[in-house]
Amino acid sequence: MSRNLDSPVQTQMAVAVFKTPLTGANKMEGKQHKHHHHHHHHHHQLQRQSSGRRVFVQTETGCVLGMELDRSDNVHTVKRRLQIALNFPTEESSLTYGDMVLTNDLSAVRNDSPLLLKRNFMHRSSSTPCLSPTGRDLQQKDRSGPIEILGQSEDCFSIVKQMVKDIVKAMKVGVEPLPVHSGLGGAYYFRNKKGESVAIVKPTDEEPFAPNNPKGFVGKALGQPGLKSSVRVGETGFREVAAYLLDYGRFANVPPTALVKITHSVFNVNDGVKGNKPREKKLVSKIASFQKFVAHDFDASDHGTSSFPVASVHRIGILDIRILNTDRHGGNLLVKKPDGVGTFGEVELIPIDHGLCLPETLEDPYFEWIHWPQASLPFSDEELDYIQKLDPLKDCDMLRRELPMIRDACLRVLVLCTVFLKEAASYGLCLAEIGEMMTREFHPGEEEPSELEVVCIEAKRSITERDVFSPRSDVVGEAEFQFDLDCDELESLSMVSGSRDL
Repeated sequence: MSRNLDSPVQTQMAVAVFKTPLTGANKMEGKQHKHHHHHHHHHHQLQRQSSGRRVFVQTETGCVLGMELDRSDNVHTVKRRLQIALNFPTEESSLTYGDMVLTNDLSAVRNDSPLLLKRNFMHRSSSTPCLSPTGRDLQQKDRSGPIEILGQSEDCFSIVKQMVKDIVKAMKVGVEPLPVHSGLGGAYYFRNKKGESVAIVKPTDEEPFAPNNPKGFVGKALGQPGLKSSVRVGETGFREVAAYLLDYGRFANVPPTALVKITHSVFNVNDGVKGNKPREKKLVSKIASFQKFVAHDFDASDHGTSSFPVASVHRIGILDIRILNTDRHGGNLLVKKPDGVGTFGEVELIPIDHGLCLPETLEDPYFEWIHWPQASLPFSDEELDYIQKLDPLKDCDMLRRELPMIRDACLRVLVLCTVFLKEAASYGLCLAEIGEMMTREFHPGEEEPSELEVVCIEAKRSITERDVFSPRSDVVGEAEFQFDLDCDELESLSMVSGSRDL
């Protein structure tokens, strides 16, 4: 949802829902807003009947504008609204929806989806400030609440909705969110009326290297390669949600997570000009991941691993393998002591920070658990049954439905890693062995591809060689090449290492 911009990014402001005479007013709007909070499913039914959809358009500099669409809307009218509301030039720009560049028709866009307005490559030399909308009339047309949940996940919605209610009540009586000082990205604890943390909120435009990062890690536009080249800036938020949605039955204990549009003055906006006076804090809207805060005693980096339950380590490892987690270190495994007096008993593990999972190409994962003794023990029957029942194609259908901005390349990695997990587990391999097969080997001055990458290179090569000598139908070819995972990089890696017989 979220592309090489080296110049500093300037101020932003956003309004939540904007109506203009360009497309007429949606008479259902007030009713729909009421139903959004009280009758979620009826709300979406009403919207389908009236053809009214709401979208949240985000610019490369982090501005967010929510708008109601009607039948007459197209890409041109959406760009025009952005131009009027935010004084933002939209010529020579493209409106994108995940992998899809929208040319004119908006029928593919689902309700409550985030879209990204990206400037075309030739027109990125200068940074354009995203200015505040002016005039009371715009603010009066804002019909959305301070926190709006994007997407419609059934199991997550009721939990998150209650958290939102508690936070909004606290905001009304002046309870301020607390910035999180650790980590590279912007994050905030949102609290209830008692001052207790309820959720941790991470705006997509405050990620490392994103335009409004509060800790100095800036310099890229949304959608460009980020900390990991295969995870774009501004796209860790939906990955956090994907990890939760894929954790069926809370098997690995991922806290409830949703994508939201959230408005508050605590969020960071970079002026981009050195020496400016501190900007007056104004309400600003962001697209962000919104995860339930879990009270805990410490994280895995502060604690010996001997008390970690085998089942917890296995379940988290199974999830990490499915989603090719490139960042499972001790700091993002929370540890909760058992209730009651004393320190005896097994602790509870809570996995968090899944923004660097589901990369667009095969990456070198980082699995902190790979050398823990628990990972070398065999899977239990329950774990093997869970793995056997995983259906990666159904997983993809679910993610496309819940997170329509997710890229096909991420889904290919999910399918590939899930198939690999299922095959390896059926052959009796343990978690540590599977993790090792997915991890690259490092030698002085060189890096060798993982065994999984070697298998992919071989598979592509054998299909390519076969097709040189025998014509193939397009249908078969399409199915076979669904795992064409940008193998050029892998092949160059294997040639450089030169130490494997490929």
